[in-house]
Amino acid sequence: MNGSAAAPKVSGVVETCLHVKDVELSARFYEALFGFRRMISDARFCAFDAGPHSVFLLFLEGGTLEPVTLPGGVIPPHNGSGHLHVAFGISREDVPAWEARLSDLGIAAESRVDWELGGHSIYFRDPDLHLIELITPGVWLSY
Repeated sequence: MNGSAAAPKVSGVVETCLHVKDVELSARFYEALFGFRRMISDARFCAFDAGPHSVFLLFLEGGTLEPVTLPGGVIPPHNGSGHLHVAFGISREDVPAWEARLSDLGIAAESRVDWELGGHSIYFRDPDLHLIELITPGVWLSY
């Protein structure tokens, strides 16, 4: 790929998804942890409102291998496997509250990192052993 014109601007990542063994079990985990509101859900997938302009999706492993035909078009097949990673932004001031919440829910923190730019990360696993991160500003130049 060698484009001569500048790329049009991207406004951000809108959807992030994980593929899970049991959509309902994982949906209850994320509801209990974050208080996310389900926008739509069935046995194949669940879509959460994860904050301004952000959708968090759970798909049943193997449940997206066929195209999905909708009135407005077709969603091409896709899939994911293995222990994937996603980070959710939190404020620096809320780190102690998040550590307490994880403890209250019986979720063990696997690791904590203090980053050179001043950010902080807390890592833990979801029911499918995906690596979930709570991340404060100051980890990346852009966050």
